[in-house]
Amino acid sequence: MRQSRVAEARDAQSMNKTAKETERLRRVVEAFSDVTVTVLGDLVADEFIFGEISRVSREAPVLILKHRERTVVPGGGGNAVMNLADLGVTVLPVGVVGDDEPGRLLLERFKEKKISIGGIVKLKNHTTTTKTRILAGMAHTARQQVVRVDREPEPLSEVHPALLELIASARKFAKASDAMLVSDYGYGAATPRLLTFVRSDGSLGDMPVTLDSRYRMLEYTGVTAATPNEPEVEAALGVKIGADHGALLSSGKKLMDEMQLQSLLVTRGSEGMVAFESENEPVEIPIYGSDQVTDVTGAGDTVIATFTAALAAGADTETAARLANYAGGIVVMKRGTATVSSAELLHAIEGGQVKTR
Repeated sequence: MRQSRVAEARDAQSMNKTAKETERLRRVVEAFSDVTVTVLGDLVADEFIFGEISRVSREAPVLILKHRERTVVPGGGGNAVMNLADLGVTVLPVGVVGDDEPGRLLLERFKEKKISIGGIVKLKNHTTTTKTRILAGMAHTARQQVVRVDREPEPLSEVHPALLELIASARKFAKASDAMLVSDYGYGAATPRLLTFVRSDGSLGDMPVTLDSRYRMLEYTGVTAATPNEPEVEAALGVKIGADHGALLSSGKKLMDEMQLQSLLVTRGSEGMVAFESENEPVEIPIYGSDQVTDVTGAGDTVIATFTAALAAGADTETAARLANYAGGIVVMKRGTATVSSAELLHAIEGGQVKTR
């Protein structure tokens, strides 16, 4: 009888702890509407072309697809912008597009979301970075990506006149923001040098500055937090982590030290995430939802957008990481470059099953 009472007391304590955790997460999400974030990033057009399988070509052993649908949505730093907007955050993008159809479509999508485009430079004779994914399938079957074609401009040179406009816009927007998100895909609109110029006049103050850099994390200074995936950590430090838990923890600590970060969130796919914070033990967070993902396109953008919004709202590293984990688990169950809304996030926090498209 005594053991039964002890078990009941433990269950009640556990339920109370869970309720408090849920309430804390909910308050942070509800504060997103009071947050403003500047995004300094490489804006990408993600193009999806779907064709219904018709037959095999006589010219070569390839499928012939009958064109059915085409969509163009913001990708790269633009996807982080869209995720912030759908979370209810006021977002101020700073970047570059070309004077071409993909660039015009990106600006139209931002305008539809009531996102300011005053910090986006439109360059003549410049190609908007475009990633075209060809999807094939039958009328009532899942769509499978069969090939991707990337159109990439030459990265902006370090003396390109447009960079002065980006610096001016980033400084101006930062003064009205609670955080800055840097999305560096290597196309020149978000670089270590550019961020150094932006912060040189004190515009960033002590606000959180979060970084998603695919190729050069270690070149950045003055960044508050970074959200690399495990392969990016391995590439940056020249190590192999794999299933070595000790290597994961030591690599995270080394990255924290070398970049002088306050927070680090390492995403590990089906293995979840690990959140590092100065002077605290790392926190391992299991994956939210199913590990049978639908599409990982742009999931990293969703993670850093949610993580940044939470830090800007005053959350600690672990709370921000748990919210980012929920968001990442939701978005990988959606097709294509997708976003997560604050309503979906709240539903997931409260234990509901999120409906995905």
